Amino acid sequence: RNRKTSLPNPSAAGSEKGVMSMQSGNFRFLNLIKPVMCVLPEVDAPDRRIPFKEKILWTSISLFVFLVCCQIPIYGIQTSKSNDPFYWMRVILASNRGTLMELGISPIITSGMVMQLLAGSRIIDVDQTLKEDRALFNGAQKLFGMLITMGEAVAYVMSGMYGSLREIGASCALLIIFQLFFAGIVVILLDELMQKGYGMGSGISLFIATNICESIIWKAFSPTTMNTGKGTEFEGAIVATFHFMASRSDKLQALKDAFYRQSAPNLTNLFATILVFFIVIYFQGFKVDLAVKYQKVRGQQGSYPIKLFYTSNIPIILQTALVSNLYFFSQLLYRRFKSNMLVNLLGQWQEQDFGQSIPVGGFAYYISPPSSVSNIWEDPIHALIYVSFVLVSCALFSKFWIEVSGSSPRDVAKQLRDQSMVFKGHREESLLKVLDMYIPTAAAFGGMCIGMLTIMADFLGAIGSGTGILLAVTIIYQYFEMFYKEKEQGNMLF
Repeated sequence: RNRKTSLPNPSAAGSEKGVMSMQSGNFRFLNLIKPVMCVLPEVDAPDRRIPFKEKILWTSISLFVFLVCCQIPIYGIQTSKSNDPFYWMRVILASNRGTLMELGISPIITSGMVMQLLAGSRIIDVDQTLKEDRALFNGAQKLFGMLITMGEAVAYVMSGMYGSLREIGASCALLIIFQLFFAGIVVILLDELMQKGYGMGSGISLFIATNICESIIWKAFSPTTMNTGKGTEFEGAIVATFHFMASRSDKLQALKDAFYRQSAPNLTNLFATILVFFIVIYFQGFKVDLAVKYQKVRGQQGSYPIKLFYTSNIPIILQTALVSNLYFFSQLLYRRFKSNMLVNLLGQWQEQDFGQSIPVGGFAYYISPPSSVSNIWEDPIHALIYVSFVLVSCALFSKFWIEVSGSSPRDVAKQLRDQSMVFKGHREESLLKVLDMYIPTAAAFGGMCIGMLTIMADFLGAIGSGTGILLAVTIIYQYFEMFYKEKEQGNMLF
């Protein structure tokens, strides 16, 4: 045990002193979590290997619980036409307004991002090789997620999203907060259930992909009708196309409306979504295979793949969490302090129909995607700042993530050394040098590619936003790889 906690120092006395200071100083934050660990809800790790069929079952149950919560309305809310701070992010954050899934996965993503930032910047010291540290760190992340859930629930109620506090009353307000908090804990536990190996992948990924795919299918096949001034139209793009072709005498104009109507999803949006889907799948195959050999076993060789999307969809998830929280607080502040100069610099908002609010000025406006191609020509500075913000933030988040998630060149080199593996044609001492040539480049450039694909999807008008499409495709591809891996091991469902 003493060997594990000792610090590399030429002086034994200095090393012992360093251990004592580290335990009393740097570990102080994690020690504060210890008394709370006994009351935090927790899913026990499995004591056996979970069969593939059972993983499918637990994944299905988790998804069923999530979808049921998405349909149960919050008890006690008043009919309110107040603006929706998360309108632009609801599909990505797996949330559904007016239901138990109002907050979605926003608290989990925010707490994870903050805790990884604190650990990566060494503000709190965490040794991921120690089981106790891992448990305390996960407990701190869970506690922080619960506190964020409570904070967002209180902010939603206090801001008047569900009606004036005078109308709903104190008891009803507390009941709404309790419902949102309870639903938030359910989401945290479902994600932990998946992460600990009972299900496939993570709950966050599963809920995001489900919500986005549900949105795309609904906007393609929705039978809901609406009156746009030109007569009754169907909301779904494909259903509307058949309706136009069957009900109108001018078939050419009907086809034109099906492709370019502005009042609802059209065929151009649908084809743009399919195009982005295949482009992202094509880019998923880009990788560099580094040949490795085992030092202990003569003649045994293998390869270490470094993908272009080295950090997968993490950069866009972190960027979405950052922007969604900025939108949320900007709208809350703008509603209360419209005349304040700093609040106006942060963002100016305008309410639209159906409780939608759009940014019309300030920093929030310039980091929001242009709504159409014509807007790019009208305000090219907005488009330029938006493109620059997405590309730079995705690249920085990607580079930051490899440092805090244990996938940096130094971490990978240590893992390869522990397994007695070296790159073919290189000495053991040059492991880090070789990895430094590939991993940081793949992380930064891959993050920028993800940002560029997001921007392209937004400009083409893909259904569900560019960020949503990208997340859905990368998550579905990850699940495809999981199924393929299980198939190779002979653990198929049927």
